[in-house]
Amino acid sequence: MNPSIELPTPILHLPDGAAIAYHRSQGKGPGVMFMGGFMSDMTGTKAMALERWCHARGQAFLRFDYSGHGASSGRFEDGTIGRWAAEAITVLDRLTEGPQILVGSSMGAWLMLLAALARPERIAGLLGVACAADFIENTIWQALDGPARERLQQEGVIYVPSDYDEIPCPITLRLIEEARRHSLLDRDALPIHCAVRLLHGMRDASVPWRNSLRVAERLASDDVHIVLVKDGEHRMSRDQDLALLTSMLTELITHIRGL
Repeated sequence: MNPSIELPTPILHLPDGAAIAYHRSQGKGPGVMFMGGFMSDMTGTKAMALERWCHARGQAFLRFDYSGHGASSGRFEDGTIGRWAAEAITVLDRLTEGPQILVGSSMGAWLMLLAALARPERIAGLLGVACAADFIENTIWQALDGPARERLQQEGVIYVPSDYDEIPCPITLRLIEEARRHSLLDRDALPIHCAVRLLHGMRDASVPWRNSLRVAERLASDDVHIVLVKDGEHRMSRDQDLALLTSMLTELITHIRGL
């Protein structure tokens, strides 16, 4: 095949009309499924680095875009944590086979935890990067001052500056209110029993690294390792960060296989 010819992006059609774009590579198990962050997409640095790494190992791999993100259909403003989590679970159900390792970045790590709670029998392990569980409430809502909250209540949407894009990020009242139904850090325990690895930069200005500690404290599993990178920032996409990420994934796969 001519490498300059680009094949159409595969699409998974959902019952609600959403068209979810994805890329899937066949290979050995456990499969690796990448879940991106808030306003990110499946062509990001970590997603592509993991795809190359899995391809080199012959490991099954899947990346995809939530609705309102990347190549998938829909408006970002119509998305919620519950909707994106449900899409991730449907992708897990319909596009993967056998045990899976979920790798979640930022919001994706929150969604991976929700997916693991919903499908415990499918999950071999979890690897979270800059785990942003409950960030809608604890980071976005808490950062809004009184006038901004009042405007959000009145208009249903506000636009806030983004640290990663020149275009302001739309925040809807529905997003904030719906996210509270999926909060995890106010629970005493999370019945997740698989192996979990959490990677977080200590210079993360978007999601405090202590968020990963709070998640670890609530996990039922005792097989939980946390790696903190003192000079690491939120994206964790430098060459040394990616090397650490794939090293952690190698250890996790080896551990799961019992080698």
